[in-house]
Amino acid sequence: MSTDRAYDMSSRAEAAQATRRRIIDAAGDMLLRDGYHAMSVSSLAAAAGVSAQTVYNAIGGKAAVVKAVYDVTLVGDDEPIAMPDRPEFKAMSSAPDRDAFLRAYASLCATIYERTGPLLGVLLAQGAGNDAGLQDFVATIEQERRTGNTNVLAAMERVHGLPPDLDRARFIDVVWAVTAPEVYDRFVRRCGWTHEMYAAWLAEALVATFRSASVAPSVTSDPEE
Repeated sequence: MSTDRAYDMSSRAEAAQATRRRIIDAAGDMLLRDGYHAMSVSSLAAAAGVSAQTVYNAIGGKAAVVKAVYDVTLVGDDEPIAMPDRPEFKAMSSAPDRDAFLRAYASLCATIYERTGPLLGVLLAQGAGNDAGLQDFVATIEQERRTGNTNVLAAMERVHGLPPDLDRARFIDVVWAVTAPEVYDRFVRRCGWTHEMYAAWLAEALVATFRSASVAPSVTSDPEE
């Protein structure tokens, strides 16, 4: 491949990435300002200064655009780097013990919800209703959260090991519940907690959850035996 050809392909890729980011930025502004149902591909295209076909080519339909906005908001950029490969996730591995690891994870969760809270508040304010795209979005991010919880437990096991009696399924169930974005919204937006108060609460909740899931349930004898 010639140098000119390589340069041309690189320039095209950069232009396509810039267009994609312009669409995502415009969509984020529209969602926060007008809400999910007010945004259409045509109105988004006009706001981004592109054609509707460009929106479809660059990202996809409305549901794909919403997911792209969420993903960029969650990690802070549009780079194709999975969360487990990002520095803030890897930093948990430097924690000296399990409790410190879980507190670092709580801090990461709090940071994520500080970023995504306003967007999720708009998207989830009235529930998914009968909108298939929004239903799929909710189902997808819930599954992604559970996968993330599982990845965190695996990362902690690699660094610190796990107690042999840990009820892994129960631990992940509870973590999936307490790290739900709705909990952050209730505490911070509805109850007036500060971000720091939520992060501190979540840290202690995760530590307590891990400790309780590491205790084998007591076995009581049947009174009729």
